[in-house]
Amino acid sequence: MKDLKSLQALIALMDDPDEQVYAHVRDRLLEIGPDAVELLESSWEEKDYGLLFQSRIETIIHEIQFEECKRQLVSWYNSSTKDLLKGAIIIAKYQYPGLDEKQVTDFIERIRRDCWLELNPNMTAFESIRIINKVLFGQYGFSGNSKNYNSPLNSFINTVIETKKGNPLSLSILYSIIAQELKLPIYGVNLPNHFILAYMDNNGVNQFISNGNEYGVLFYINAFSKGSMLQKDDITQFLSSIQVAPLASHFQPCSNSDIIRRMLTNLVSSFQQVGNLEKVNELIELRSLLD
Repeated sequence: MKDLKSLQALIALMDDPDEQVYAHVRDRLLEIGPDAVELLESSWEEKDYGLLFQSRIETIIHEIQFEECKRQLVSWYNSSTKDLLKGAIIIAKYQYPGLDEKQVTDFIERIRRDCWLELNPNMTAFESIRIINKVLFGQYGFSGNSKNYNSPLNSFINTVIETKKGNPLSLSILYSIIAQELKLPIYGVNLPNHFILAYMDNNGVNQFISNGNEYGVLFYINAFSKGSMLQKDDITQFLSSIQVAPLASHFQPCSNSDIIRRMLTNLVSSFQQVGNLEKVNELIELRSLLD
């Protein structure tokens, strides 16, 4: 109770016109961090201290949440696993700090379970992919958002789940998370101007194929076009069409760090297009934490 009263007294000073007083209060609240947010939000709603008070509260809440986002991202980057879904959720919480993580994980688990019910161990890789495509794009109705391709909503895992639309990267992230939970070796490939998936040849099938992929990939998957399957020659042709010299990295899986970095790059571009420079600068700062 003593700590609560101290915090309330601190927040009550938020409308003090003295900038030094405000600076002290701000620094103290930033030190307290996320534990102060709930009381700050209720004070914004309940206290009638005027516009200066409300503006300062909004600023401090955002600063606290941004610092927490940075802390979580650094922790994720330094972890041994770098769980892809966790990374995507951290980026989503930059825009949606109150995001209910369990809703996201429960929804993805529901898709995984529906896929699992139709899969069996005797299926070929191609048959397994057809099942995932049927469930994800047919049953659940996910599709590439061609109409509003550059919308920031296409990059946040929660809004992609809500709208059932995304860009190549976000749909590939969702697809690979589900596939890996089903023990299928499907990982992201960081192409320029696009993002696809690779089904890895873990069973050594390539040695029996005349045009086997030397990068250990059985075939590629384009999640943006409802899981259509591609071969290495399709990637080479795509790179030629955009006048990019082929590199090994264009044909083999990238790291989860690369995927989250690419997600932040996409968001930087999206918010540049709508002229939100504050978010652009913050997202660039988040991306720099992964360098």
